[in-house]
Amino acid sequence: MIKYNSFTLDNGLNVYVHEDKNTPLAIVNLLYDVGSRDEKPGKTGFAHLFEHLMFGGSKNIPNYDEPLQRVGGENNAFTSPDVTNYYVTLPAENIETAFWLESDRMMSLSFDPKVLEVQRSVVIEEFKQRYLNQPYGDLWLKLRPLAYQKHPYRWATIGKEISHIEDATMEDVKDFFFTHYRPNNAYLVVAGNVETENIKKLTEKWFGEIPAGEKKQRDLPKEPKQKEARFLEIKADVPVDALYKAYHMPAKTDEKYYSTDLMSDVLGRGKSSRLYKKLVKEEGIFSGIAAYVTGSVDPGLLVISGQVSSGISIEAADTAVKQIIKELQEEEIANKELEKVKNQAISSIVYGEVDILNRAMSIAFGAAMGNPNLVNEETDFIKAVNTHDIYNAANEVLREDNCSTIYYKSNK
Repeated sequence: MIKYNSFTLDNGLNVYVHEDKNTPLAIVNLLYDVGSRDEKPGKTGFAHLFEHLMFGGSKNIPNYDEPLQRVGGENNAFTSPDVTNYYVTLPAENIETAFWLESDRMMSLSFDPKVLEVQRSVVIEEFKQRYLNQPYGDLWLKLRPLAYQKHPYRWATIGKEISHIEDATMEDVKDFFFTHYRPNNAYLVVAGNVETENIKKLTEKWFGEIPAGEKKQRDLPKEPKQKEARFLEIKADVPVDALYKAYHMPAKTDEKYYSTDLMSDVLGRGKSSRLYKKLVKEEGIFSGIAAYVTGSVDPGLLVISGQVSSGISIEAADTAVKQIIKELQEEEIANKELEKVKNQAISSIVYGEVDILNRAMSIAFGAAMGNPNLVNEETDFIKAVNTHDIYNAANEVLREDNCSTIYYKSNK
């Protein structure tokens, strides 16, 4: 059980405090409820661009990293389709430095044109290196728009295309910042060797005067139910043929999410999974294969991905995958097999919670979804799944007319 206290400032900043006296460290995790799903179709990549811009200095702090390093701290951040998350780890006695740094850039980010140009160049270079010039790098640039027709999950976090970042104006940047980077759109989690009353004082001192933004009404287009199989073939200079199959699945907040997640584990989590045992170990059709879920706040994807062995056609490999799926759809799995994947899932949660940063992030993510206590409820949701739930998930999700398939073929 991860215990926490919570309070909300007058400006809407939601604050959670997890006290742990067994560590000399403190975590300051600030999650903004904005991801690539909140972008406009003609201006994508902004959430990720902002992750970079937030380290470009603010009104009173030209260099974010330098003062943090002086007090023994370190930081990082990441952007997803759903959220943008910033976190600082530092000795607990120096925690006020993190409050100073985070509040200053929330209050008054530097809108220096030079900073925008530098970070724009960094993001463009990242786009080229990771997504365009790397084997299979453009997979999500192709798979997302194949699977999604309406919902903004149809573009990757990096953005649809480089031109959207190249054409970003200072006006665009300011508009995005003052729309999304407001205290009433943020969740602050402080964890470690801290006292709740002291954190209340620090939060009021450093964040209390930051004005709230307009209340954001998220009204995203819903993805219509997929009713036909979709297919795309790509040929490129990649080492081997690769198969990708994406199926629409329930959102993280849906009661059926956990049965679908566990069903994906039965299929393709680790070397004891059905896909790996049969198609890698026994038949050698794939050199590697896995199944996983995106874990999205809105309805996401269950993805099967595998590298086809030399001498095997990708069509034959796809047929072999479909056969494994068919077996899962025709007969309920044994309790023993379900208990194995349940234990794996619960162990991952338990081991993850050893890290205090993971605890802080879990509280923040849950809070952004409307349930900060999700961190304490997930294991019960997993334990509640039965074999019939897995059977239903296989038949509801792993339908051919719910599948988007990519054959990523090698030119070699």
